[in-house]
Amino acid sequence: MNILVLGSGGREHAFAWKLAKSNRCKALFVAPGNSGTNAIATNLNIGVTDFEAIKAAVLEHQVDLVVVGPEDPLVQGIHDFFLVDEALKNVAVIGPQQAAAELEGSKEFAKEFMVRHNIPTAAYESFTKNNVDDGYKFLETLKPPYVLKADGLAAGKGVLILNDLQEAKDELKSMLVDAKFGEASTKVVIEEFLDGIELSCFVLTDGKDYKILPTAKDYKRIGEGDTGLNTGGMGAVSPVPFATQEFLDKIENQVVKPTVEGLKKDKLPYVGFIFIGLIKVGDNPKVIEYNVRMGDPETEVVLPRLKTDLVDIFEAMANQTLSKVNIEIDERAATTVMLVSGGYPEAYEKGKEISGLENVTDSIAFHAGAIEKDGKVVTSGGRVMAITSYGNTYNEAIKKSYQSIDKLHFDKMNYRKDIGFDL
Repeated sequence: MNILVLGSGGREHAFAWKLAKSNRCKALFVAPGNSGTNAIATNLNIGVTDFEAIKAAVLEHQVDLVVVGPEDPLVQGIHDFFLVDEALKNVAVIGPQQAAAELEGSKEFAKEFMVRHNIPTAAYESFTKNNVDDGYKFLETLKPPYVLKADGLAAGKGVLILNDLQEAKDELKSMLVDAKFGEASTKVVIEEFLDGIELSCFVLTDGKDYKILPTAKDYKRIGEGDTGLNTGGMGAVSPVPFATQEFLDKIENQVVKPTVEGLKKDKLPYVGFIFIGLIKVGDNPKVIEYNVRMGDPETEVVLPRLKTDLVDIFEAMANQTLSKVNIEIDERAATTVMLVSGGYPEAYEKGKEISGLENVTDSIAFHAGAIEKDGKVVTSGGRVMAITSYGNTYNEAIKKSYQSIDKLHFDKMNYRKDIGFDL
């Protein structure tokens, strides 16, 4: 098969790395890709939402399968674009159609879906600038901390958790009236705060059946001890040690099954990944959010644990024969630590040379915000590189990642030194 992966982050490098291992992968393309994908695939300088340019590349390179990494093209309807185009309709696309992608495209849509299908989640209400005063009143009925979520896509940064009522009211006004997150916060969902420990569950579905991938836990905040600003993710661990078989069964029965059945009942066509952000409250799972693609950096610990050929899995999803595929998982733990640019998630500089990559032998360096320039690998984003390692325990794997990080350097390189601290 000729395969095209859309995206440029660590998640897409991990997809390319896994697909390149398959003897069924004939030619591999990544658009736009990064310095990591460049070493194992052909990068195409195309934006992920430039559908016409993607079409031209698919036809030119006779692509059989398109794997959509990020959420934007899915929410904008790339799968539908392929289905209605005579020249593209037989190309397999891994990622849901636009109607189903609203599970991530709109927090309100997702909450309504959960309520409709009896999927456990936090109590909530949603508000616009026209009823911001009702939002203030709703906040007064809740106990702190207060959870405010921009309804639309805000690149993982549209969720605020605040302890002070007045600050929560001010931020609600800032989001709705002052458009703090632009279009994404024309509507805001306010939720009750759920107290517990978070984890992520990843589901593959072909629209009929599903398979559950290993669990993972990521660390969103920039500072040690989960402090400071939210980021796209600073590290991840798989499997999640506190997720016992009994708890995993609850996730499957109370969340996964009703989600897949709900998609069928609501006629939401779905071939792809369902990322379910969960919180363990007492002994029960509750859903925080859905994403309609793999998470980043969780992909960098989940895919390395997958032993089954990824091309076989994707082909089965496209053909609706997923139930026939046996998914084998590596028993070892995998962990990843994200190296970020100094200043991230606020202002940071780009173009810093990354040295020492050739010395990393015990870990996999998944490139994210990094590109090749004049024969050197330089930083091009906030999250620069995910350093993934295997171990018999997650502690052993984390130790290896930190030992590998000691061999790497770029100006103002920053990372969390406590990934896995709460386990």
